[in-house]
Amino acid sequence: MENKFAFAKEIVKEAASYIRKHMKDDLHVERKTSPTDLVTRLDKEVQDFLVDKILSRYPHDQFCAEEGNLRASVNQGSVWIIDPIDGTNNFVAQGEDFAIMVAYFENGIGQFGIIYDVMRDACYHGGGAFQAYLNDEPLPDFKNKPLCDFLIAGNAGMLESNTWGVADLSKASLGVRVYGSAAISFSRILSGQLLAYITYLQPWDYAAASILGEGLGYQIVTLSGEPVDFESRQPIMMAPREKLAEIQSYIYERKLS
Repeated sequence: MENKFAFAKEIVKEAASYIRKHMKDDLHVERKTSPTDLVTRLDKEVQDFLVDKILSRYPHDQFCAEEGNLRASVNQGSVWIIDPIDGTNNFVAQGEDFAIMVAYFENGIGQFGIIYDVMRDACYHGGGAFQAYLNDEPLPDFKNKPLCDFLIAGNAGMLESNTWGVADLSKASLGVRVYGSAAISFSRILSGQLLAYITYLQPWDYAAASILGEGLGYQIVTLSGEPVDFESRQPIMMAPREKLAEIQSYIYERKLS
């Protein structure tokens, strides 16, 4: 597994270098499901690059990835979950606050995750049998304090409509941040800068973070408190296990009122 983990970090960094080299090219921006659901030529090229590299080394491995029709279940043996550019809107509009995410599973068990903040050269890596790091520094275990001393993250729509009580939770916390990228939001949690992230996500948006956060005291669950399915778009949150009950009290109060 150590060799596979080292290989994964190597190809993710190669992909990041490719993005930095070509991000000023014509990106051929397209809309997918809505005006704010964008995809670029680089999203597709980076995914193809990662898949081709993995298959050249591990020809029997399978994939669940954002672009195209790669939808293997994490229970189907050796499976990579890939988001080639998470935060595509940020990538297109700002040229920062986007990341590459890769997770690797064997028979449903997460082995390691990688979140690479491309423009900050910040690689969050580890999980499973590996300690979680930010580049060469170990990531901190969760340290508890009152809810009112923590920032949380979410999406603007859920905050505006108070969907699932997210606005109520934000009022009980120190404040809320909206980063426009699951990867960036998760990286802030892993660094100890945020308490929780609440939104609707696909498996490739949360798989890497679910593995990275496990050993640090964090968990990703649906907003109804169930395990995520790694198959469909679901309302999810990442939060410390130690704080889940307190956070869910706000979520459930609103949903049942």
